[in-house]
Amino acid sequence: MDPTRITRHSHRQPRPMVPFCAPFALATGRAHEFCGAARRRLALWLARGTTGPVLWIRPAWHPDRPHMAGMVEEIAPGRLVFVEPTRASDLLWSMEEALRSGAVPLVVGDLPEPPALTPVRRLHLAAEAGAEATGRAPLALLLTPGDGGAPGIETRWRLDPAHKSPAPGAWHLHRIRAREAPPGDWPIRRGPRGAPEIAATPAAREPA
Repeated sequence: MDPTRITRHSHRQPRPMVPFCAPFALATGRAHEFCGAARRRLALWLARGTTGPVLWIRPAWHPDRPHMAGMVEEIAPGRLVFVEPTRASDLLWSMEEALRSGAVPLVVGDLPEPPALTPVRRLHLAAEAGAEATGRAPLALLLTPGDGGAPGIETRWRLDPAHKSPAPGAWHLHRIRAREAPPGDWPIRRGPRGAPEIAATPAAREPA
């Protein structure tokens, strides 16, 4: 008898991680959520940890568009490929198809509201299918307004500007949800080389 068949421990290999703000990183092959006023900047920090093109899917009808002059501070704009569906149903469908192809390492869905559980599960499955097809696991990122709230995501993070901070270029990062870590709050600033990092590390608050 093969003893590995009766153990309760998982034999999956650790998933590759993509850094976005030292020391934090996100697992590939899964769907994650960024929310808050500075969620798009947080997405660009994540894009910095990848190579190759980044597919950014957003609704064609929404007036809130990314400001390219602001993006150049974080990433070369030429890496960004924008897709703007005209129907709401095509936003998540486009994400799913892009993940399943495995053609790009990061697929960003800039959504007007959090999706339901079933579409999120489909994104997880599509990312896993992309990994099987190419050997490189893509990462699905949902950008949602306010506090977010997409069910079934791997992690949820919120980034907001710290306007009252005496230092320029300061933010506040919240880990709202993660499968293997408690919620937490950290002040963020730019390090000596311009990359975002924790300015101070208070103890993460325990989940209620």
